[in-house]
Amino acid sequence: MEAVCVSRWWGRGKRRERERLAALAGEASADAAVAMEAASLATAEAETEPDAEPEPHEAAKPPSVPQDLTAAAFFDVDNTMMMGASIFHFARGLAARKYFSTSDLAGFAWQQVKFRVGGRENHQGMQSSREQALSFVAGRTVEEMVAIGEEIYDELMADKIWAGTRALAQMHLDAGQRVWLVTATPVELAAIIARRLGLTGALGTVAESVDGVYTGRLVGDLLHGRAKAHAVRALAAREGLDLRRCTAYSDSQNDVPMLSVVGTAVAVNPDAGLREAARARGWEIRDFRTGRKAAKIGVPSVLGAGAVAGAVAAGLAHRKRVA
Repeated sequence: MEAVCVSRWWGRGKRRERERLAALAGEASADAAVAMEAASLATAEAETEPDAEPEPHEAAKPPSVPQDLTAAAFFDVDNTMMMGASIFHFARGLAARKYFSTSDLAGFAWQQVKFRVGGRENHQGMQSSREQALSFVAGRTVEEMVAIGEEIYDELMADKIWAGTRALAQMHLDAGQRVWLVTATPVELAAIIARRLGLTGALGTVAESVDGVYTGRLVGDLLHGRAKAHAVRALAAREGLDLRRCTAYSDSQNDVPMLSVVGTAVAVNPDAGLREAARARGWEIRDFRTGRKAAKIGVPSVLGAGAVAGAVAAGLAHRKRVA
């Protein structure tokens, strides 16, 4: 009996610690998102020339969209906004630049195979992959990683955006609402994706840095699961958003906590767990995939090895082109 009590106490302690780290990750992500947005606005203002009298031949600029300051939209990235896992694409780009070996890339590729074929994220696998990626950048400067992230987006991510999801984001922008990405991917990379898509900003995993250099540690935990819900709440408090007027989009049952904190939830390319939850809760479902069922049912057993080999070969080929 004593052993059972100790076990329950230990379990509760672990849950409390996980929740504490999730809350810390969410707060750190919201702080980073607000700081990045402020820096972006300051840069834009500095680059804007003072108003001048327009030339007679110049067409008048269309009126700006009235801003809806209390409503916003939040989009997951992996398999919601982007095909596959953004961190894998980033890892592949780093491998091409010899930041780590092709055997390391194979580990990332295997996680990607499970993600693409199974259609579901595995928290343990995600944590292992992302912490591994963060360890590779330990000792590197934030400035260097941002510059490389810009290059990798152009090379490996730009053509993997779901057009349907991008259109949903544009719908919110056209309504004067702000749009943030919410992802376990490092916040600097997430911010690049958001900026390239013309979105407001991004909530992402915050990697610790000291004097502009990554330490290889996280602030809190990965922005995953309940941490995303904490981040959305924290950002809403900072930005004056009414969560009842906000919308969230995701493909994964892991994001049910985030989807549950807003007034409108939409399942995009949902995994089986999220599809079931969406139906039970009356959430809208959007699916932009084709041939998904056939792929899941008819996958030969050799696909895993073949896909890993293909990913490694692609990484090697890209590295040769860069070299």
